[in-house]
Amino acid sequence: MDEVLVWSVRGVEILCGLSLCLQTLEFLCLQPAMSENGVWGFDVQGDDLAHASPWLRRIFTFLARPNVYRWHLVSRLLAGLLLMIVGASAALMVFLVLSTVQILIRWRGAFNGGSDFMTLVVLIGLLIGALGGMVGYSDLAWRAGLLFIAIHAASSYFISGGVKLLNPEWRSGEALGLFLDSGIYGPLAKQSVFWSRPIAILCSWAFILWEIAVPLAFAHPLFAIVYCGMGLVFHFLVFWYFGLNRFFFAWLATYPAMIFMAVQLN
Repeated sequence: MDEVLVWSVRGVEILCGLSLCLQTLEFLCLQPAMSENGVWGFDVQGDDLAHASPWLRRIFTFLARPNVYRWHLVSRLLAGLLLMIVGASAALMVFLVLSTVQILIRWRGAFNGGSDFMTLVVLIGLLIGALGGMVGYSDLAWRAGLLFIAIHAASSYFISGGVKLLNPEWRSGEALGLFLDSGIYGPLAKQSVFWSRPIAILCSWAFILWEIAVPLAFAHPLFAIVYCGMGLVFHFLVFWYFGLNRFFFAWLATYPAMIFMAVQLN
């Protein structure tokens, strides 16, 4: 593999591993709430599997046992550390993909929305590369895995910007104030500059144009670096203001793949 490919893969592995470790530590802290007497006990959430086959329900019931679930999370934490230290292997990635799917089902499809699915996208991309290496197509498979991640990440920005563009409340700036009003540091003070219509319109259109301009990031590697730098600031602000910590680390793990895609296209 060429040097750019190697460093791109390692970047995704390290950042994805970091994201997984932080997510898993969060789940470990939530264990009391997921016990039999907790607000997220499997006796309640497990009803979603009422129409599943008996053997499948037995599997998920077993995995939801406190001790089993605890060992699952500890194993996932170790797997995330291994991903950061030694990199992706086929066995490691199969475990992490299945572990993530199991947790998603345990939380009725998602614990934290888009960040869960972007984490799964990154894991699948790494799985593609690791499996390809087993059958003698390492270089091609890793390129395909990185492109898989980059395309999904770029699509997430473009679709988000497109939805805002089609929404009159975002175009008028009205949605921004309402959006910020619901943050963990909200509601916005009445004298906040974000209630100012010109400021709200300016900020709203800055978000819209930045998101739908994502194809330009692939016009040159430098553009990709600048775009990802702006994304880093954007997600950190969302992290700080709304507490969406998982989004910051989930999308950060995709940036080496996006920069790699820009290199490949130029």
